[in-house]
Amino acid sequence: MARPLSASKMVEILRAEGLTVHEVRSWRTHNRNSKGAWGPVNGVMIHHTVTKGTEASVSICYNGYSGLPGPLCHGVIDKKGHVHLVGNGRANHAGLGDSDVLRAVINESKLPHDNEADTDGNARFYGFECINLGDGKDPWPEAQKEAIEKVSAAICRHHGWSERSVIGHKEWQPGKTDPRGFTMDGMRKRIAQRLKGGGGGGEPAPDPKPVPKPKFVPFPGSGFFHIGQKSPIITAMGRRLVAEGCGRYEEGPGPEWTEADRRSYAAWQHKLHFKGKDADGIPGKVSWDKLKVPDVG
Repeated sequence: MARPLSASKMVEILRAEGLTVHEVRSWRTHNRNSKGAWGPVNGVMIHHTVTKGTEASVSICYNGYSGLPGPLCHGVIDKKGHVHLVGNGRANHAGLGDSDVLRAVINESKLPHDNEADTDGNARFYGFECINLGDGKDPWPEAQKEAIEKVSAAICRHHGWSERSVIGHKEWQPGKTDPRGFTMDGMRKRIAQRLKGGGGGGEPAPDPKPVPKPKFVPFPGSGFFHIGQKSPIITAMGRRLVAEGCGRYEEGPGPEWTEADRRSYAAWQHKLHFKGKDADGIPGKVSWDKLKVPDVG
């Protein structure tokens, strides 16, 4: 179980994962919290929209329709792999599902067959609608599948979940078929690979024997980190801080050293139990080496 992400943190971790994120209208305060619980959260649920066209699909998911008010999910993933955030809080996406499935998600164990509808999924799952007709013919571009993988991995990484915390609507509620066009087992394999430090991409993991040892950025010296400094090293550092749960960014991370970078690095130093001047947010060699910032070439 976990406390739901704030709107700012959701944007932060998705962008840190390399996703293009669009904030739709008043999505940060758009929810159904007045109608029921929101949280603790236990997983991510993937859907297809049964619609076509980005603008129309996003509009429907934001507004809902007669009998089912919006938001109908937290984010819409379009064919280009862009994420359109439409809700923050309880959303009408999961409905009632199987309590045995929820228990398996919490335990991160093998999913049982869903044969009951006795548990409120809107309180427990982040929901992402993916634009697809769901007829088995409408294609799933690789960019869209990669975005599903990245969204899921970003949320799982933040909460400390594995790929088993990601399910399809069809695995939750009896009678549902979404998402149709790829298997959730295959998607979970991609997510697992990304959580291990690489992109899923649908390819099998390489033989570990020939895999080169990862390269990390050597400590550039404390004087490197000052207002006005711009470098891809700073972006790479920020992404690692986010991955470690130490991100304090409203936007970014980006290549320019900012106060948000300093606050984020200070959080990392505190995580390492540094105190006083050793936790002032300016990188030192010991904390930098422990962060393992990947080489940016």
